Amino acid sequence: MDNSGKEKEAMALMADAEKKLKSSQSFFGALFGGSSKLEEACDMYVRAANMFKMAKNWCAAGNAFSQAACLHLQMQSKHDAATNFIDAGNAFKKADPQEAINCLNRAIEIYTDMGRFTIAAKHHITIAEIYETELVDIDKAIAHYEQAADYYKGEESTSSANKCLLKVATYAAQLEQYPKAIEIYEQVGTHAMDSTLLKYSAKDHFFKAALCHFCVDMLNAKLAVQKYEEMFPAFSDSRECKLLKKLLDAYEEQNVEAYTDSVKEYDTISRLDQWLTTMLLRIKKTIQEDESDLR
Repeated sequence: MDNSGKEKEAMALMADAEKKLKSSQSFFGALFGGSSKLEEACDMYVRAANMFKMAKNWCAAGNAFSQAACLHLQMQSKHDAATNFIDAGNAFKKADPQEAINCLNRAIEIYTDMGRFTIAAKHHITIAEIYETELVDIDKAIAHYEQAADYYKGEESTSSANKCLLKVATYAAQLEQYPKAIEIYEQVGTHAMDSTLLKYSAKDHFFKAALCHFCVDMLNAKLAVQKYEEMFPAFSDSRECKLLKKLLDAYEEQNVEAYTDSVKEYDTISRLDQWLTTMLLRIKKTIQEDESDLR
């Protein structure tokens, strides 16, 4: 289907909207229904934006939605302005990630001003995802996940907050910010073990916390495993806890082979994901370094 016609229609609508705006700003225009002209211009911008979307001209669509949002702000229609900034952000996401973030941030400002923190949190997550995948700026992604978690906590949405915090912990550990990751894994694990629905996932959080401890210091990891077993007795029977104990033994004996075999055996039943593989390799490296020091 040829969408070039849609683009021409959209351009014409944009031009009409500009004319409406100019006439509403003139002295007589302001006297005779300036605000209704602003509303009409707003509608034209939104219609143009949707036509640009059909023509897959994402930047032009984002731009038209932004224009509509700014007019809504002029008319004190905050909710409509925020909606249009989100529409603009979604369009820009496909062509200009940085501009998408700018639009989403403007929507977030409006929502927080209105006390709509749950919606603001949701859009902080969208921004975090853009930083993760498009702009690959992990520090900024972490900051937005933390902000989303804060807003969710304030609204008593603990499980949504924890989902964001687990993202933060994953990245913190990869960036070797182990204390931060440990604190989150322990906090989320403790919350999970007290919930009948989430109890099963507690062992995974404690397992990850123990691995982060292990990356810092073997003795710390040993004490952490004991602490988790006391806090959550079901942890003792888990495959994760058994693996940790085997790894600790292998580390004490400086036995790289035993360490590798234990990991392989675990991997045959529970596939290791990228994060676990990275952490386990980091610990293995420290055994090999210690071995070469002894030689």
